[in-house]
Amino acid sequence: MGIQMLSVQPDTKPKGCAGCNRKIKDRYLLKALDKYWHEDCLKCACCDCRLGEVGSTLYTKANLILCRRDYLRLFGVTGNCAACSKLIPAFEMVMRAKDNVYHLDCFACQLCNQRFCVGDKFFLKNNMILCQTDYEEGLMKDGYAPQVR
Repeated sequence: MGIQMLSVQPDTKPKGCAGCNRKIKDRYLLKALDKYWHEDCLKCACCDCRLGEVGSTLYTKANLILCRRDYLRLFGVTGNCAACSKLIPAFEMVMRAKDNVYHLDCFACQLCNQRFCVGDKFFLKNNMILCQTDYEEGLMKDGYAPQVR
């Protein structure tokens, strides 16, 4: 859901805050879930962060108003890293190659441990991530067909 920050027009009747039920007399107010809020009243039910400060999105489920991180922590899908097999929390950034998911730190050549930068070529062979050098060396030895990603 989206959060809008609006400036209060001085000649308008003050709106009631959905969080505390008091009139909003501040210079700015937030509009979210078709209701109006003081900036201090629109908070994540778990971590109490002010949702107007952490971005323009909020999440609702089970009558809770949540920030992205807590929503994913509570309701997101977790999985395991294809390289280290450890759990990947739902809120963590990941890298993907076909159906495999990796921690950012684990997304490296599984032979020489070279980390990849944005735009680098990597290869997926027998569910292993390989850098171009290791992949081409394998081609010379095994004669397997390339799968550039």
